[in-house]
Amino acid sequence: MSRISDPVNYKFVPVEINEVDIYTGILKLLSFIRPEWTAENIKFKVFTDGITNKLIACQYFYEHGLDSDIVLVRIYGNKTDLLIDRNAEVRNITILNKTGLAPKIYGVFKNGLAYEYSPGVTLTPDTVIDANISSLVARQMAKMHKVQLGKEIKKEPMIWDKIEQFLDLIPVFSDAKKQNRFANSFGSMTRLRVEFERLKSLLIKTESPIVFAHNDLLLGNVIHDESKGKISFIDYEYASYNYQAFDIANHFNEFVGLSIDDIDYKRHPSKDFQMNWIKNYLEEYLETDLAPYADIERVYKEVQQLSLASHFMWGVWSLVQYELSDIDFDFGRYAEIRLNRYYEQKDEILKELL
Repeated sequence: MSRISDPVNYKFVPVEINEVDIYTGILKLLSFIRPEWTAENIKFKVFTDGITNKLIACQYFYEHGLDSDIVLVRIYGNKTDLLIDRNAEVRNITILNKTGLAPKIYGVFKNGLAYEYSPGVTLTPDTVIDANISSLVARQMAKMHKVQLGKEIKKEPMIWDKIEQFLDLIPVFSDAKKQNRFANSFGSMTRLRVEFERLKSLLIKTESPIVFAHNDLLLGNVIHDESKGKISFIDYEYASYNYQAFDIANHFNEFVGLSIDDIDYKRHPSKDFQMNWIKNYLEEYLETDLAPYADIERVYKEVQQLSLASHFMWGVWSLVQYELSDIDFDFGRYAEIRLNRYYEQKDEILKELL
């Protein structure tokens, strides 16, 4: 286990980027962190995968034309500070960077981050099931799970407090149509809270180890550099101590598609795939050449149980975004997809715990 407790150092830049005119703000930001760059040599590329933040690649081409440099700028989404501890996010990225598990932060500005570019491509439902790539992902997650943040940070699972936080933020919707849709799809806040307490009372019995987890390893947050045979993780907004099995289950839940229209639960990995993935993970995590079958089977069972917590958390998260976000994304539909999946599976999965 590697323990990192160095103080966090990063450059704060007194800039706020207005989404109406992002490029003026980005150029001002770059004047602080890359003062040698000239505006005419910078090219911008806007990534659209994220549904809560805006990500822009800023590529600088040097005069000789033989080399370039890239800075990524992430602009936080509207009111996402209600959902995410930004100070903890910066601390976690900085700490993980010291172990080679996260990009370097170049600067923190009022409503976002500028950080190092990780070469490669994000995963897709097709590439994530590739045997070589999935093994790399499993081992990279295991390496992250072995990081210890320091004695001053409580080693408690984040999932229960985070779901409570999201439940507290679900409003009476300002739009009557949204409120009616909420009532028709989910009943009431009382129903959601009762369901959460029941789920927590059963899953809190898990013996899954508490590790430092990413907690949001959707396919767009996993970068594959084929030339180096390397996997990198990005976007540590929800990184925190949590159950080992939650991080694995949450990643498996993201195999099903990249967008609402693309989601297909037939893509959820089979037991054989999961068992082999967990085998690779445990061999790295336990630092052994052959993971015991009993351990693989145990983690597999824990993953099925914690998959319910993943569905529930992102379902209620999406209900918060349904009110707060100004991004063109049907958060109400996404909440229905995740919570419907939860209700479909809960009885079968939880019967062993009753």
